[in-house]
Amino acid sequence: MNTHLSFTAAELRKLRRLKDPHGIQRYLDALPYHLADTAWSPRRVLREGTAHCLEGAIFGAAALRANGFPPLILDLEADHDTDHVVAIYRVDNHWGAIAKSNFTGCRYREPVYRSLRELAMSYFNLYFNLRRQRTLRTFSRPVNLARFDHLNWMTTEKPIWFIVNYLFEIHHYKLLKRGVAQRLHRVDERLFRAECLGRAEKKG
Repeated sequence: MNTHLSFTAAELRKLRRLKDPHGIQRYLDALPYHLADTAWSPRRVLREGTAHCLEGAIFGAAALRANGFPPLILDLEADHDTDHVVAIYRVDNHWGAIAKSNFTGCRYREPVYRSLRELAMSYFNLYFNLRRQRTLRTFSRPVNLARFDHLNWMTTEKPIWFIVNYLFEIHHYKLLKRGVAQRLHRVDERLFRAECLGRAEKKG
């Protein structure tokens, strides 16, 4: 697998020092979460030292690639809420995930899930909007970001909205049967506060 694809030697060393999915997640957790409407490449994330959900997932995919994994992401779609993108990896035929989130529980997953549906459902109980409604509804098939190598997705200085546009186009699988969503309860105060711990908010 061609992992360098325009990264400098110094950038590659930094990515490879992360070593494994858990190391990549720890790096992302240490970065401040920013709220700007940007779509930075992994190179920009390295330079700026901050990321949001989309950028964190795409950075995670690039870092996975630098450490011998395919650069895969998964899109989680929500109703009356923002979508969430995670980088995914597989160990011994079990799926795990790397993610940057403004909510506590929507981040890392150990590789213990036998299917992508199981992995997606692991986010369900913790995925809610500020009205405290559980909102997760669908998940995509895996997307191998190598398909965008010709657009230099890992190192370009231009926004990488083309990845977002592709996620809008691909098929997503429903998580809930008809009628189930109407029976869901809102999250309670304790869970809401726990998930919002350290949450970044726009000033002013």
